[in-house]
Amino acid sequence: MRIGIDVGGTNTDAVLLDGDTVLATVKSPTTPDVTGGVITAVNAVLDGSGAAPGAITAVMIGTTHFVNALVEGERLAPTAAVRLGLPATAALPPMTDWPARLRAALGHETGAAPTFLCHGGHEYDGREISPLDEDELRKAAAGIAARGIRSVAVSSVFSPVSADAELRAAEIFAAELGDAVHLSLSHEIGRVGLLPRENATIVNAALRDLAVTIVEAFGGALTTAGITAPLFLSQNDGTLMDVEHARRYPVATFASGPTNSMRGAAYLSGLTDCAVIDVGGTTADIGILTGGFPRQAAGEAELAGVRTNFRIPDVLSLGIGGGSLADLDPPSIGPRSVGYRLTEEALVFGGDTLTATDLAVAAGRADIGDAARVAHLDPDAVQAGLRHIAARLAETVDRMRTSAEPIPAVAVGGGSILVGSELPGFPDVRRPGHFAVANAIGAAIAQVGGEVDRVFQVPAGHRDAVLDAAKDEAVRAAEDAGARPGTVTITDIEEVPLAYLPGGATRIRINAVGDLDLQRLESAHA
Repeated sequence: MRIGIDVGGTNTDAVLLDGDTVLATVKSPTTPDVTGGVITAVNAVLDGSGAAPGAITAVMIGTTHFVNALVEGERLAPTAAVRLGLPATAALPPMTDWPARLRAALGHETGAAPTFLCHGGHEYDGREISPLDEDELRKAAAGIAARGIRSVAVSSVFSPVSADAELRAAEIFAAELGDAVHLSLSHEIGRVGLLPRENATIVNAALRDLAVTIVEAFGGALTTAGITAPLFLSQNDGTLMDVEHARRYPVATFASGPTNSMRGAAYLSGLTDCAVIDVGGTTADIGILTGGFPRQAAGEAELAGVRTNFRIPDVLSLGIGGGSLADLDPPSIGPRSVGYRLTEEALVFGGDTLTATDLAVAAGRADIGDAARVAHLDPDAVQAGLRHIAARLAETVDRMRTSAEPIPAVAVGGGSILVGSELPGFPDVRRPGHFAVANAIGAAIAQVGGEVDRVFQVPAGHRDAVLDAAKDEAVRAAEDAGARPGTVTITDIEEVPLAYLPGGATRIRINAVGDLDLQRLESAHA
C-alpha cells in the first residue's frame, strides 16, 4: 500500500493505493501550515480506507515548499558562490543577472555572503583551463567561515564533462569548514551551460537548511500518524528521491506538481502519448506525455527571475482554473482567482463571486454546491463563457504539440470540470476516473530515475559504442538511486552534435527509470 500526496497552492490531495486499486482519496484546501495539511490528508485516507498505519509500505509527497520559498524570497540561507574557471569567466561574476531582492535574500547585496572566482575548470574535452589552486580555495574557505556561512555553491566550467575540480574543491571545503556546512556541486544539479547551471546550484544551496527542516517535519507527520514506512519526495522528472537525496537536492522538487498530474493522467487513462490538461483552482498546466513521462524542457527555465537549466517538464501555464473570476459580458475568465477560498466565495457555495466553477455547474457539467444559486444565469452567456475557456485551452495545447497529427487530450485536476468532451481542433478529450486527484496518484506510482547529460567524444564509427556506454551509466544511476535491478528501461535519448567543436563532440542526454526497490532501501535505512 502506498500513500501519494500532492500539495498545491489551492488544494492538498491524497490517495491510498493497494497495488493498482484506489482505496481512498481526499481533497482538502491547502492551509497556511502546509505540513499540517499533510497530517490531515494522511489521517483522512487512513480513516477512509480503514487501513492500518502499519500496512503502509511507502509514502510519496509532492511539495511546493521549496519553489514557494524561492518565489517569495523567504527562508533562504545566506549562500557563498565559488566558481572555478580563472583566468576565464571573470567578465560575468555569479548572480550577475539575478533579481536584486533574491540577491539580498542570499546576502549578496550587503556582502553578508561572499562570491569567489578561483582557478580551475576544464575545456569541453576535459583538458584543464588552469590547475586548481588549493591555497586559493583555503583562503576562500576562511572568508566563508569568518562570515558564518553554512551553505556553499561550487561551480566549475564544463563540470558535466569533468567533475574533478568540483570534487577536489568539495574535499578542501569539507576539511576546512566541517560537516555542518552544506556543499552543492553544479555537476550534480544542472546541465551543460555554466551560468544557468551555476544559478541552479546556488538556488539549491540556499534551500538546503529549509530542506532539512521540511523533511524532518514530514517525517514527524508520518510518525504522528503511526506510519513507519519510508518517505519519498517527488522530483520534477516524474521520479522519486529518498529523504537523504531530498535534503541534498531540494531544487529537484521544482515543478513536481504538474509532473505528478501528468504521470497520474497516463496511469488513469492508459495513454502514454497524449496532451495533458491539468486544471486546478488557479491555473491550467498543459504538457505533453511521451512514453508515459512528461516531455522535458529542451533549454533553460526561468524560476522567479533566475535562469536555470536543470531538468524540468515542458509545461505552459494558463490563468484559468476552477476559482477563476468570470465575467460574461463579454466572456472573460481569469487570470485572477479566488483560489482556496472557492468554497466560501463562489456563487454555488453561497458566496457573491461569479467563478468558472459556477459556469460548469450552471451548464450541468458538475454537481457541486447548490445549483439553484446559479439558475438565474443566462444559459447562452454561460455557454459563451465555457466556449471562451475551451478556445484558450485548445490554443495552448496546440502551441505545445510538435506535429499536426491528431493527439488525444486527457483532462485531470479538480478544475477539469470546465473541460468538455472535446476542444476546438481536439475531438478526443478524456476525463478518467479519479481525475480530481491525478496528481496524488502520480506521486504514488512514481518510479526511480537516473540521467546522464554531458559532452562525449564520438570518434567516427564508434557512435553505437558511446551510446551503449552512456545508457549503461544512466541505468547504474537509476539503480544507485533505488531502482530495482532488472526493471530499469531507457525512456529518452537526445543527441546534439556540437559542430563548432572538434573531435566529434556530441552532447548526449539519456533518461532511465525503474521500479522502486523498497526492500533494498529499507535494508539500507535499517
